[in-house]
Amino acid sequence: MAFASVSPAAPVSTPRIGFVSLGCPKALVDSERILTQLRTEGYELVPSYAGADVVVVNTCGFIDAAKAESLEAIAEALDENGRVIVTGCLGARADEIRSAFPQVLSVTGPQQYEAVVRAVHAAAPLATPHDPFADLVPPQGVKLTPRHYAYLKIAEGCNHRCSFCIIPSMRGRLASRPLGEILAEAEGLVTAGVEELLIIAQDTSAYGADLKYRTGFRGGRPVRTHIRQLAEELGSLGVWVRLHYVYPYPHVDDLIPLMADGRILPYLDVPLQHASPRILKLMRRPAATEDNLARIRAWRAICPDITVRSTFIVGFPGETDEDFERLLDFLEQARLDRVGCFRYSPVDGAAANALPDPVDADIAEERWERFMHVQAAVSRQRLAAKIGRTLEVLVDEVGGRHALGRSHADAPEIDGIVRIDAGGGLAPGAKVQVLIEGADDYDLHGRVVRQGGRT
Repeated sequence: MAFASVSPAAPVSTPRIGFVSLGCPKALVDSERILTQLRTEGYELVPSYAGADVVVVNTCGFIDAAKAESLEAIAEALDENGRVIVTGCLGARADEIRSAFPQVLSVTGPQQYEAVVRAVHAAAPLATPHDPFADLVPPQGVKLTPRHYAYLKIAEGCNHRCSFCIIPSMRGRLASRPLGEILAEAEGLVTAGVEELLIIAQDTSAYGADLKYRTGFRGGRPVRTHIRQLAEELGSLGVWVRLHYVYPYPHVDDLIPLMADGRILPYLDVPLQHASPRILKLMRRPAATEDNLARIRAWRAICPDITVRSTFIVGFPGETDEDFERLLDFLEQARLDRVGCFRYSPVDGAAANALPDPVDADIAEERWERFMHVQAAVSRQRLAAKIGRTLEVLVDEVGGRHALGRSHADAPEIDGIVRIDAGGGLAPGAKVQVLIEGADDYDLHGRVVRQGGRT
């Protein structure tokens, strides 16, 4: 951590904090943890630069586009406010930030929550001690998501060394949270009205490996620190439980019966990245494409309604036309429900930068367009098959006579939506049964046939 040499600020009775949170859901959870601590101590959170005594920018530095966005956010905060604290993944490169913005008050890396709070104390000290029992923080803490869903982070770091990724150098090796601590947070969120828990980590399915799957406890009852047992416990809370960032270890197969039984959502986010064994080897990823196809078929045999989401990279160094055609063939065979695709972008410090035969940007763009065209057709066909079915939908937004929601198959912000006709009388967080009457490439629409869900 590095601090700028600045004069201590005069204590303020209720200092006001502006906050800019960038990056993935895991960074969002980091922001929520910092904000909850600051709010507990008595700081006021404000939505504008002008009203803030200091601004915290939680950055992302995973790919060049994210790095550029973070640098722009720091520059904007300095221009609009002038008193800025920087944290997050890009903060791990403190010298680079200091060189570009010598006037920032503090620079810290990811997960350094206490250091960020100390920097806020120095920049905007409280005039009097705060009594958290007099000004209660919401029981779920400060959340940056709508009230009815929340991200639940179960681990930090990652033990993999994928050649395109620098996350382990930023966030360290796998560090699983104690099982009892996770379940206590989950129970608190549900009590506060959360209807959907989105389970995240850098490598969710590795949960507990670093702890040798030791025994944890829930209410005095022993529970193994393992993703299957954790999912089973979370599934007993009576809300949607959605698993993200699931690396395809063999034991992931054990989660599918929980989905078939309705304990957790039939939704699996498995980042496969490519389908060519040669490219997967260069990426340092599992290379058994045939095994992945067989496993997806087996998952669907056990749980026919399972939604399989994945992400892929096109234009990776060394990717040939043959490699790319193999990827398209995989898409046709796998018939994945939800897919994201990224054009390869070099990341400072990534091993892939040293690989030979970089792919021309125009070729990568053409491949991305072809990839998305193929997947759009797959998605359109799979969604059309849902017309005439009645699906449980969680309402996210209401405007005018219509509402927007999501089915079991849709994670917020990255997947599709369900447009609900004549849904103006619904409330965000409500669960309703919707008869699906139409579909396009990525979204569904229908009408409410009955109310449903936990109250």
